[in-house]
Amino acid sequence: MARRARSARRSTQVETKAPASPFIQRRLPFFEVLIEDQLEKLDAQVDWIFENVGVAFRDDPAALDIWRKAGVKPTGEFGDLIKADAGWIRGLCAKAPSEFTQLARNPKRSVTIGGNNQVFAPIYGAPFVRDLNGGRRYATFDDFEKLVKLTYMHPNLHHGGLVIAEPTDIPVSKRHLDMVLAHMTLSDKPHLGAITEMSRAQDSVDMAEIIHGSEVMRDNCVIMGNVNTNSPLLVDKVVTEAARVYSSRGQGMIVAPFILTGAMGPVSTAASIAQAMAEAMMVCAFIQLIRPGAPFVMGNFLSSMSLKSGAPTFGMPEPVMSNYVIGQLARRAGLPLRCGGSLTASKIEDAQAAYESADSMHSTMLAGSNFTLHSAGWLEGGLCTGFEKLIMDADRLGSYQKVLSQGLDCSDDAFARDAYDEVAPGGHFLGSSHTMRNYQTAFYEPKLSDSENVESWEEAGSKDMRSRAYDRWNQMLEHYEAPPIEMARKEALEAFVTRRKEDLPDAWY
Repeated sequence: MARRARSARRSTQVETKAPASPFIQRRLPFFEVLIEDQLEKLDAQVDWIFENVGVAFRDDPAALDIWRKAGVKPTGEFGDLIKADAGWIRGLCAKAPSEFTQLARNPKRSVTIGGNNQVFAPIYGAPFVRDLNGGRRYATFDDFEKLVKLTYMHPNLHHGGLVIAEPTDIPVSKRHLDMVLAHMTLSDKPHLGAITEMSRAQDSVDMAEIIHGSEVMRDNCVIMGNVNTNSPLLVDKVVTEAARVYSSRGQGMIVAPFILTGAMGPVSTAASIAQAMAEAMMVCAFIQLIRPGAPFVMGNFLSSMSLKSGAPTFGMPEPVMSNYVIGQLARRAGLPLRCGGSLTASKIEDAQAAYESADSMHSTMLAGSNFTLHSAGWLEGGLCTGFEKLIMDADRLGSYQKVLSQGLDCSDDAFARDAYDEVAPGGHFLGSSHTMRNYQTAFYEPKLSDSENVESWEEAGSKDMRSRAYDRWNQMLEHYEAPPIEMARKEALEAFVTRRKEDLPDAWY
């Protein structure tokens, strides 16, 4: 953990530099809620789905050919339903690494995903943004660039993600190029690539090769794609085509079933958990048929819903429990896990957002999510990226990082025996040698929380946390400095983007 700066100006400057720890190496034990009997029942349900229900792989004949070459005959009404021996599917999944490193352009920023490691990334995919000054609006590329810069600068966010907000002022056919280029030049943290069409996935991989070089890329994961299955039990060509692009080159794939329990999965949490496992593991098996050993992250996005309105709900007990359970199942399967993070249905950064986000993120943390997308910035069920929410969430991530990576210090110094020699009964420890040695690192102090007396708070303008977060992110942007990049690589990237844009017609949907 970086030491707390003594002033707001200095702390902002610190956040423009690479953090001391580019990801979390967990020391805290995993929180495991199920006993072996229950886990075996869930695994049996997953195996039953593999063998008796199946998962459809639709609209991609090449994907079905991969299954046929492996000896699996697609069946079903559309000839695309894959059922297979559970032991064989699990054996294929066992070929995926339980832990791997995604290299960043700056080696100090590379992240290790899986095992006891945890990585925090911001919100992904929102078409709207919101801030205190501009209100709610469709996101522009200017918004997107600011969010990339803030993610780069914040030490508690380890990974850039990709679509921190959807830049709607750029044609759909071309915006992936601008987004990937921005991540590669405005930041030097690891990031994701595009997946919405096969050509866009290929553009992302080609750009990663320009940055890292073909030799490095041949033996390392330098970029990943993040996709959702079409629950229930459907894998479309967006998933399989992206997998054929990324996985064939040895790059990472994150596959997350998005199950709104009661709609895209049974209303019972146990059944939806098993369905999510089956969908993700079937895609993992498919990826291992493409290239054995290709990096894979098993995603989980289970949400409860209002059975009156159909709206998703967040921070509720059922998805919290699903996080804990799927963490146990992922470790049994030997696969890295992706969960959602600071999730809320609230429209602004209010008490509802705080409660729901805290419950969602805390369970994600304890469950052992190795890669946590949506760690910061999520509003409105994922439709909106909040500038203030991004900074507020990231501020809290620092406390999770300390809990996970440090646990309870039981060293000789932590027991402070020498302090008792200095402090008499009824005295105080404020000036003791032990306190002076440790005061800078003893406690996590969130930058946005105000713990001063009410008079000091009023004198400073009586600002609530949203206002302080607004000031914070604007101050951070004032101090932004782009990370260095080799000019030849930057020019090659820009030339690639220019050439591809010339080849592509404008399309807005």
